[in-house]
Amino acid sequence: QAVPAGSHVRLNLQTGEREAKLPDSEDGNSEAREERRRKRYPGRVLGKVDVDANSFTSQELKKALAKMKESEKAERKVSEESSLFLQQLSVRRKFRPIEQLKEEFEKLNVKMETDYEIMVKLISKFNSSASTLADKVAALYDLEYYVHQV
Repeated sequence: QAVPAGSHVRLNLQTGEREAKLPDSEDGNSEAREERRRKRYPGRVLGKVDVDANSFTSQELKKALAKMKESEKAERKVSEESSLFLQQLSVRRKFRPIEQLKEEFEKLNVKMETDYEIMVKLISKFNSSASTLADKVAALYDLEYYVHQV
């Protein structure tokens, strides 16, 4: 059973029934208090509630619930997008693209090679007929290290 907002509700443990009681008016001026609440919180329904069972149809309730779910999804999507953007921004601040790093190292006359480039050089060194047995063994050990990382 629907009860007016602000009612005191309790479960009677002896009888197992739920009981509701309208709040006592402290100064007898509850109408003025409700008017102040409406002014303070426009758009919220405070105070007396229509408890007539025919006041809302099931279709109206379903539509209202669907609108609430849509607005909740939209809010969640906006918050997820903003948090994702902030994460990407913090990553961009911490790390730089490899192309930019290569350019900076070239300015310093330092050659930076990726693991792939090093592995290609080691394979060509191993396959080279000019390499000695010690060079080939060293290339295999180095290659093993890089392949293990992959």
